[in-house]
Amino acid sequence: MDENKKNIDESWKETVAKEKAEKEGRKEDTFIPPEPDFSFFITTLALQASIALGQVPNPVTNKTEEDLTQARFLIDTLGMLKEKTVGNLSAEEGSLLENLLYELRTRYVAKSTPGLKAP
Repeated sequence: MDENKKNIDESWKETVAKEKAEKEGRKEDTFIPPEPDFSFFITTLALQASIALGQVPNPVTNKTEEDLTQARFLIDTLGMLKEKTVGNLSAEEGSLLENLLYELRTRYVAKSTPGLKAP
């Protein structure tokens, strides 16, 4: 079993090294995705929630759209991530997640409750 894991680890390392070499040989105008980062990930989810709340135009259609069901799903997903990552985030990541959730939840409640004004 340990030998199998070692082979998989070595295979993964070889694949990563090959991808890195390919990246270095690409043209300057080729899109290179950012390195995986928790803050980038949760900010992306928050942006999607903002689009679903009608706060930001949809980048595909360039129109403001509202889908409160989708917004709630994304906000709940961020809440789940907060619960599942307790004790594993840096202070900066934890603060960012807390602030994003506060803002999104406030906007969601304002949008989904008749008579309340959105902030």
